[in-house]
Amino acid sequence: MKASIKTIGILTSGGDAPGLNAAIRAICIAAKENYGAKVIGFKEGYRGLVENNFVKMSDFDMEALLSMGGTVLGTSREKPFKATEKNPVTGKMPVDSIKDTFKKNKLDALICLGGNGTNTTASLLSKEGLPVIGLPKTIDNDIYGTDVTFGFSSAIDVAAEGINQIRTTAKSMGRAMVVEIMGHKVGWLGLYAGAAAGADIILLPEIPYDIKVIAKYVKDLRAKGRNYVIVAASEGALSVDEAKLDKKAFKKTRAAMKESVSFRIAREIEEATGMETRTSVLGYTQRGAAPNAQDILLSTKLGAAAVDFAARKEFGNLVAIKDSKIAAFPLSEVESRVKPIPMDDAVLVSQRALGVCFGD
Repeated sequence: MKASIKTIGILTSGGDAPGLNAAIRAICIAAKENYGAKVIGFKEGYRGLVENNFVKMSDFDMEALLSMGGTVLGTSREKPFKATEKNPVTGKMPVDSIKDTFKKNKLDALICLGGNGTNTTASLLSKEGLPVIGLPKTIDNDIYGTDVTFGFSSAIDVAAEGINQIRTTAKSMGRAMVVEIMGHKVGWLGLYAGAAAGADIILLPEIPYDIKVIAKYVKDLRAKGRNYVIVAASEGALSVDEAKLDKKAFKKTRAAMKESVSFRIAREIEEATGMETRTSVLGYTQRGAAPNAQDILLSTKLGAAAVDFAARKEFGNLVAIKDSKIAAFPLSEVESRVKPIPMDDAVLVSQRALGVCFGD
């Protein structure tokens, strides 16, 4: 195929997630095989782009990347548009340095692999006139404009397995166990992992909980002969009282907490029911897994499509999945937004039908 692009830059930014290396591999192979283009990878996210710190992707073993967790390029949460001082390496403001990096390397396109923050920055770079494309990566599945993100499926596997393992302790000790699942702003992971593992109670940021409702549910379970209870709680779960607070007051309340919300929920359950309750935080194990087959397929599909977007000069877009098909979605509409769980989500509806408690 006639070359329409010669040099593509890539970077991975924000939290790591399963499938990043598979997406990197797909971009590199598709660029070379279909367009004869070379790919350079900027190290540590936008920091590498600012400081022109990159590696030649041709130096990597592409076969080894397919099922590898993490990201071979490294990552950071660098936000160049929020900088108030000149970068100490370049001596310039970060955005000016990024423009210099594009010129020095004669970049025809930059593909940014990341979540909400990454794609917000990608949108802002696009508004500066730079040829940028975004890829939807996050275990939270909360990027607006795409039905699914890579990393989500693998994280569900890890979290569900964690809940299942904790169930054995709950049964043995006759306890209620609150398992904390990642998800500050939305509860996709908590919902899907909780459902996959058969949690009794699922607490989400989208559905404020009433401890009185939860306590009654727990007491009813015990009256039916159950000696244990499993609670899957998103780290962003909130009570009905917290939901009434404005944003500033809510942040202040959370900042004053010495422990994450799952520990508070455990205390509330124990105080309201008298049932011994413990907390288990799965934490970064949910990010660090190798990608499962579904995420490998998804990230490969998205990575290859990103190269085609670049060749067609479809810049300023997120490579999204809509109705199981590749679609271009404007980064300007992704910018600074999240995708909450709709109350008619099929998994949520099915769990309610099965009698799962959501605290409301």
